[in-house]
Amino acid sequence: MRPERWLFTIPLRLRSLFRRAQADQELDDELRDHLDRKIEEYVARGMAPEEARRQTLLDIGGIEKCKEECRDAWRVNWIQDLFQDLRFGLRMLRKSPGFTAVAVLTLALGIGANTAVFTVVNGVLLRPMPFPDADRLFLVSLNSPWGPFEWQPGVSDRHYLSFHERDQAFEHLASFERTRVSLTGAGDPIELPATQVTTEFFATLRTHPEFGRSFSAEEDQVGRDNVVVLSNELWKERLGSDPQILGKTIRLDGIGRTVIGIMPPGFNFPYAAKLWLPLGIRIEPKNSFMRPVVGRLKPGISPVQAQAELKTFAEGLVLGPGENKLMPQIMPLKELLVANIRQSLLVFLGAVGFVLLIACANVANLFLARAAGRGQEMAVRSALGAGRWRLMQQLLAETTVVSLAGGTAGILLAYWGVPALTALAPSGKVPRMEMIHIDSWVLAFTFCASVMTGIVTGLTPAFKASRRDAREALSQGGRSVTGGHEGMRRALAISEIALALILLAGAGLLLKSFLRLRAVDPGFALRNVVTMTVDLPESTYRTATQIQTFHNRTLAKLSELPGALAVGAVDWLPLGDALAMGDFHVEGGVRPPSFIVDKPCISPGYFRAMGIRLLRGREFSEHDNGTSPGVVIVSHSVARTLWPDTDPLGKRISMEDNPKTGDWLTVVGVVDDLKQQGLAQKPEPAIYQPYLQVTRPFLLNHMTFVVKTASHPESVASGMRAILRDVDKDQPAAIATMDSLVATTIAEPRFQMKLLGTFAILALALTMVGIYGVLTYSVAQRTQEIGVRVALGAQNVDVLRMFLRGALGLTCAGIAIGAAGALALTQVLSKFLFEVKPSDPSTFALVALALTSAALAACYIPARRAMRVDPMVALRYE
Repeated sequence: MRPERWLFTIPLRLRSLFRRAQADQELDDELRDHLDRKIEEYVARGMAPEEARRQTLLDIGGIEKCKEECRDAWRVNWIQDLFQDLRFGLRMLRKSPGFTAVAVLTLALGIGANTAVFTVVNGVLLRPMPFPDADRLFLVSLNSPWGPFEWQPGVSDRHYLSFHERDQAFEHLASFERTRVSLTGAGDPIELPATQVTTEFFATLRTHPEFGRSFSAEEDQVGRDNVVVLSNELWKERLGSDPQILGKTIRLDGIGRTVIGIMPPGFNFPYAAKLWLPLGIRIEPKNSFMRPVVGRLKPGISPVQAQAELKTFAEGLVLGPGENKLMPQIMPLKELLVANIRQSLLVFLGAVGFVLLIACANVANLFLARAAGRGQEMAVRSALGAGRWRLMQQLLAETTVVSLAGGTAGILLAYWGVPALTALAPSGKVPRMEMIHIDSWVLAFTFCASVMTGIVTGLTPAFKASRRDAREALSQGGRSVTGGHEGMRRALAISEIALALILLAGAGLLLKSFLRLRAVDPGFALRNVVTMTVDLPESTYRTATQIQTFHNRTLAKLSELPGALAVGAVDWLPLGDALAMGDFHVEGGVRPPSFIVDKPCISPGYFRAMGIRLLRGREFSEHDNGTSPGVVIVSHSVARTLWPDTDPLGKRISMEDNPKTGDWLTVVGVVDDLKQQGLAQKPEPAIYQPYLQVTRPFLLNHMTFVVKTASHPESVASGMRAILRDVDKDQPAAIATMDSLVATTIAEPRFQMKLLGTFAILALALTMVGIYGVLTYSVAQRTQEIGVRVALGAQNVDVLRMFLRGALGLTCAGIAIGAAGALALTQVLSKFLFEVKPSDPSTFALVALALTSAALAACYIPARRAMRVDPMVALRYE
């Protein structure tokens, strides 16, 4: 464009986008004025008016061409072309409602599944913590990654107090720990999740009570710590939204505590707490507690600087004998909640992404078939001056319209799918459930995914359709254009099979792992066993004698229940939330290094009630009490480790650090090993003590009663509650069957297996549709060939064999490519597998067989259609 043309293009640029008619009129006026001035200039030079007008038009190259150049200078033609292409695409899709419905539904399944999973990922992993300046909140950890327990971020009490005094990086530091308390006097007794927090906790989070106040600095001291802050939900559900609750006393674990504050609605951090109690951290000579610590960085201090300060502090610590080196670490506060679930969610997000890719390949195949019949249309457009990019833009606009429609339908599917996902998830395993909902970020993700899907889906059809030679297409006259796309369609089908195999292999591995986990022998009975867990408050039951009296009364009444075959009690039930572990001493022998054991306290009859096999010796009896010599029963692995060549009965061990004469305990029996911490864990060594010989109250406060029944265990649940009310009406209890407890421990693997299996089945269904489409297209393309073959004597079985061979060729190629990808990608499932390798050959073989069977089933209808081709009709087929 010549320089003078810019004089009238710039002012019209913005108006041209939204007021096209006005902009065109102004452009006409500007051009007319420009032409008149140029004509007058030529006339002044001596030209005739007609000659001057002709020369002016030659100079600008034609009025319409000049207009187009001006519109290009506005840089909005592409937007106008896009709107035009979208309108044209909508008209074309309305003409083929069946094609449009199949394409939209296919993409809706893929995009909807991705939207649902992203909604969960966004709520759990991506959304910030609901605290002011949450990016300044970090967990402080000084823990050892080596030890018998799973690593968790935390700081020991003595290190916390020392670091709190020297810290220069954090504005506030607070420690906390989860607990459970019994609420009485507000309806039926109930056990509630609670959190003990240091007094800076709420200031650190910058979240304060909606009513009342938080803890003062002195309220962590003994005698001044009988205060409590309630959650808004507890205040409404159990206390009737009492407006005068502040200053009143409620009973928690038998202790009266004054309510000083009510938190805002929805606040339950951490651990879904219903109330908060003050935590006073003090150094105890014999015990060292490890608790999480949260800190808020000071303004101007970066996490790197805080990490360096913590590292310097850790390097200056003097470790005691046997203490492992500590690992200083600063991590975002969110890690406390999402660290254990992150990998699972990312695996599911990747799996559902594969489903979307399969859907894209399916729809690309549909558009390839559609483009094959539009060869003449593209040729005419090309002959009229449309460039290749312009043709591709038109076809991409059509696929984008379909993809956006699929995305809209996908959001509707996600509104149903998100509640289904959260309902399927095991209770308590997915954190931040309240943050999972469809919001603007999810809608933005769906829109971007829809646009990208439209582009990815349309690139191959657009590229293939736009590269066809115009003269070749036009020379075919009225004949249909169907060739040229067969190879690409087969390649897309092969890619679908490969992606489906990867998902099926992952689902198959998780299914096999879950079946093996469920078949594990835990070492105790599961059927017809019901449990009742009771936590006795220290304020009411202060001594071991009081606690044992409660246990004895309860056990005696439980044994009288109709249908009760055996009754027992244990402090830490197998597969429960916690256990007691530690070391011990062997009389006249040496305990192997790092050999620690579980230390359950049990009642007589416990082994019979739980179905734990007695291998040697005897069980505990009522005579094993505080006045008789101390005895223990050891598990098989303890006997094998300590006395491999001798009889363990009569040997003596001690649980004390410095055993005296009266501290030695005699082994009177050997029982089978059992799974204490989980079905996927190894059986653990254990030393059992009779609870009547235990003198420390804190080892007896938590007790689970076990009843073996002759019929369904649910039939005795009401009787167990009645017995507990009779013994102590203020004690709440958690009653469950062993079957349900085991089901809870395997709920997460079941969830993973079901979810990935659902995605795999969806992928398989889409793949079958893709194979069906390829073969149907092939039948239509090869109709004349089939007619010739039949006319020359080919039988139906020959035609069937031809198409089966084609389907098997696609399947084998897809299986070969998919197997290679699966061998690499299923390695990410190693963490979730139990006694199954990611490269398990039997699983891959079964998956390949299932995929082959599905492919053969998909080709049945196209093959039947090919066998029915009439040779006379086929030879005239176009």
